[in-house]
Parts: sequence; structure tokens; C-alpha cells
Amino acid sequence: MTPAFASWSAFFAMGGYAFYVWLAVIFTLIPLLGLILHTLLFRRRLLAEIRQRQSRERRIRAAKSKKAAGEAAGESR
Repeated sequence: MTPAFASWSAFFAMGGYAFYVWLAVIFTLIPLLGLILHTLLFRRRLLAEIRQRQSRERRIRAAKSKKAAGEAAGESR
């Protein structure tokens, strides 16, 4: 198997088309990196919202059970 390029400088020169090739690579990688960053940030925000909602629901359930226990204690008197 023979390598496609004789040296690293030939690889980076891309047969005289380096500007177009590397520009295409950059214009491909930047949106992909942006998509990855957006996904990670959205996931973090979504998980925080879920934790906040679960915490709120626990507080509501605790308040309802405390109120029900208070009413039951009031009836037994």
C-alpha cells in the first residue's frame, strides 16, 4: 500500500487546492462543533429544569400530606 502523499507538506498543500480543501473542512467542523456545544448546553438546562420540577412536586406533596395530617389531628379532638 502506497501513501497518497509523499510528505506532510504535500498533504497540507493538497495538490495546490489546500485553500479550498481546508476551507471546506473548517466550514464543516465549525457547525458540527456548534451543534455539539448547543446539544450539551440544552441537555444541561433540561436536566436542571427536570430537577427543579421534581423538587417543586416533592414540596407540594409534603405540604399536602402535612395539611392532611393536621386536619386528621384536628378531627380526632
